[in-house]
Amino acid sequence: MTNSTQTPPKNRYATAPRAADFTIDQDWGSYTAAEHDRWDRLFRRQREVTRGRACQAVLDAMTALELSASGIPDMAQLSDRLEPLTGWRIVPVAELVPDDVFFNHLANRRFPAGAFIRPEAEFDYLQEPDIFHDIFGHVPMLANPVFADFMEAYGKGGQRAMDLGQLHNLARLYWYTVEFGLIREGGALRIYGAGILSSPNETVFALEGESPNRIGFDLQRIMRTKYIIDDFQQTYFVIDSFEALLDACYRDFGNVYAEVRGKPDFEAHQVAPGDEVLNRGTLAYFEKRKAGLLTPSEKARTST
Repeated sequence: MTNSTQTPPKNRYATAPRAADFTIDQDWGSYTAAEHDRWDRLFRRQREVTRGRACQAVLDAMTALELSASGIPDMAQLSDRLEPLTGWRIVPVAELVPDDVFFNHLANRRFPAGAFIRPEAEFDYLQEPDIFHDIFGHVPMLANPVFADFMEAYGKGGQRAMDLGQLHNLARLYWYTVEFGLIREGGALRIYGAGILSSPNETVFALEGESPNRIGFDLQRIMRTKYIIDDFQQTYFVIDSFEALLDACYRDFGNVYAEVRGKPDFEAHQVAPGDEVLNRGTLAYFEKRKAGLLTPSEKARTST
């Protein structure tokens, strides 16, 4: 006999049958009214907070892809709108996939997106990526042709980084661009990184907070920089354009890996000699957090 009041699992897709490439059936019809409503509330909140803060490519894609507060997207239908723009498709997965599988998907213009949506109890903070993070945060940038090329190139470079034992260097590039990247646009800074775009508090913190550093993009510098996985970033790197990002990375990374190999890492909060410092952060938020002095409102933070 089962307990009807038992809390449902956070990720109801965790045991779903998986293909060899770790994809699953999204089974869109199985989402409940409560899950669709949760998406709608997340979408409306984040669409409002990113207004005037997200880069133009994101805003254009929201319209082109018809992303809206109308329930959880069907990934197949969303892919049918995305593919004519850049050749990318969205494939459902149960959870994070192994590195080699992830790189293979990207190299073939497939983005693996988690199918589950966060439970109500974790509406404001979730450590692992769910469908809201993956669709709202990542998919709009895949509609930009230049960024789409960058993501494919990143996927193709993944296996080599693994073979050379330098996956940690390549992962830092993904973290500080795809997840937490800023771009100069129209004389101001704007957001394109998915980890910021899907988090209302980090959207404001990354652009307007006094605590974090904001530093001009430098490939080798990024590959040597540690990052934080459970709080706001202490440093954000800023690109000049997506074309500049692609140009910096559309090359053989063998020489880059050789140059950074053996050199000491930078801590996430460090400002290094030679940095183009757009904002030297006070680090006040992080110092207060370390001392246990954050107010309840300061402690409130939302997920990637």
